Amino acid sequence: MKLRKSSLLMLSVILVLVFVLASCSGGNGNSANSNKNAAAETTAPATNAVAETTAPADGALDHSKPLKLTVFSTTANYAGPQTGWFAKIIKDKFNIEMDIVASNLTGGDTKISAMMASGDLGDIIIFGDDKNHYPNAIKGKLLLDWTQDGLLDKYGQDISKTFPKAVEKAKIAFGGGSAVYGIGNSVATNPTGPSEGKDMTWGPDLRWDLYQQLGAPEINSIEEYLPVLKKMQELEPKNVLGKKTYAFSLWSDWDGNYKMTLAKQFANMMGYDEIPDTALYVKADEEKYYDFLSDDSWYMKSLKLYYEANQMGLLDPDSLTQKFDDVVAKYKDGRLLFSWFPWLGAANYNTPERTAEGKGFALVPFKDELMYSTGFNVYGGNGIISIGAKAQDPARIMEFINWMYTPEGAMISAGSGTAVPNGPQGLTWDLDSSGKPVVTDFGWKAYTDQQNTQVPAEYGGGDYYYGSNQMNFSFVVPAMVNPENSEPYDHNLWTATLQRNPSKLDSDWRAKMGVLTAKEYFEKNNLLAVAPQGFTGKEPLTMDKTLEQKNKQIGTIIQQISWKMVFAKNQAEYDKLNKQLHDKVNGLGYSDVMDFSVKKAEELFEARKSVQ
Repeated sequence: MKLRKSSLLMLSVILVLVFVLASCSGGNGNSANSNKNAAAETTAPATNAVAETTAPADGALDHSKPLKLTVFSTTANYAGPQTGWFAKIIKDKFNIEMDIVASNLTGGDTKISAMMASGDLGDIIIFGDDKNHYPNAIKGKLLLDWTQDGLLDKYGQDISKTFPKAVEKAKIAFGGGSAVYGIGNSVATNPTGPSEGKDMTWGPDLRWDLYQQLGAPEINSIEEYLPVLKKMQELEPKNVLGKKTYAFSLWSDWDGNYKMTLAKQFANMMGYDEIPDTALYVKADEEKYYDFLSDDSWYMKSLKLYYEANQMGLLDPDSLTQKFDDVVAKYKDGRLLFSWFPWLGAANYNTPERTAEGKGFALVPFKDELMYSTGFNVYGGNGIISIGAKAQDPARIMEFINWMYTPEGAMISAGSGTAVPNGPQGLTWDLDSSGKPVVTDFGWKAYTDQQNTQVPAEYGGGDYYYGSNQMNFSFVVPAMVNPENSEPYDHNLWTATLQRNPSKLDSDWRAKMGVLTAKEYFEKNNLLAVAPQGFTGKEPLTMDKTLEQKNKQIGTIIQQISWKMVFAKNQAEYDKLNKQLHDKVNGLGYSDVMDFSVKKAEELFEARKSVQ
């Protein structure tokens, strides 16, 4: 429901008065931590937490007191208070403030283990997958059951009504058939088809302008990118600030304790993806898999590709020590020539000024490419959002999470973590006279130059990028159609967007590729391998403690030696490290991990049949 401006003004005045009265009575005098400690001392155990929530007599939740939440995210790339436009939206609507703890930035699995051992994971928890930490948190009684005291029924009705299959999976897979300890990410109502938007999840994308200056040579295989990128580097050896350019710039803070994360993307471009924390890469649309440490694996081939790139001067030497944000800055400054993801290179380099000149990143596929596509998932993805067992006010948290899965929440934040979110209505987008969404002029500036676009103070201030939802969790898949306006949530797929006058870069790319979007290219040429997203209807297979510990040791060895192989001085050292890698993991029991991995692949194939 939309409010007139006068109504919004009156509401703002009322909220300010309520806030002032609450402050005068000492209701907001403590920090987030002291609030949490006080709550722990004065409330009943977690099993009775829902009953403790204060609510007015009419059943609506009381938002008069600020609710400061600790959000522990294993996927976030930012730590600290949520600021900017998203912070203002949730403050105005729910009187909620968030402080984000990001294990990616503070020790990875070590940080997660420390949080587990403390007995308190925070108020909201984001798990990157549902394989180990999530079930362990359930077993450790660190998560709240959403069915307790009718929490989900009262305050999560939109989740239950719109995505019942996701709730069903949560109960059967992890809740003993009745409890709900969390809900999956990127959930959809569409049962089949590719779930991506205008762009696919992967590219590869190159600096299109430099590639065209070379005459746009045909690229038949992944390995053939290297000589092309070398020539591109020779065309532009330094950026406008005089700093050296590179093809690849890696970062390690996404690695966790298993594998080198940026050594899997080329497998995705061949129609395969990993089963997390296992030894297998699995084909999207066939019952095929391979050992990711085998010679023919694109994990091992990627290590060799990066090694060769380093020998050619194409790999950023900062890759060993830098973080993801450092790489983002280098894309923005024009120091990089290759991007695995359209949401990385193009999202940070392709400013309106550059694309008007024909400069920017765009898809440059190779001849043998077969793009892995994640199908729409009515059961929700493997990423999980949960509520902590010691959460301060579970009902208000449940209400907030539920809202993120509604059309209103999705229109604001859909795509966070994988795409540029739409942002605040009235600023970056709005509805036209026919009720269809359109991007504003400010919106186009924000979407194409996020970190350099300052948001007006009345919308939260700060830059657009850090004002986005920093939990790094996609609640609803952006390509799903919004039932309220019959357009996808993703602004890139809106009718008005596709009909908009393209930049010089877009016009040139479209003319040469013969399509409007990257997704259309893969669909038109039958180069998509769509992975059905199903569910077996049973609890998932999990490693026992002995195998889990063994697998962690193996993963650490793989990750550490992988980085050493990339930066090996010569081929002899590379080969020595390669042998060392295989000898060490085999000695630790890699065959046992492989046996379990095959069972997980068979489980996955069974799950796919539920939606075929």
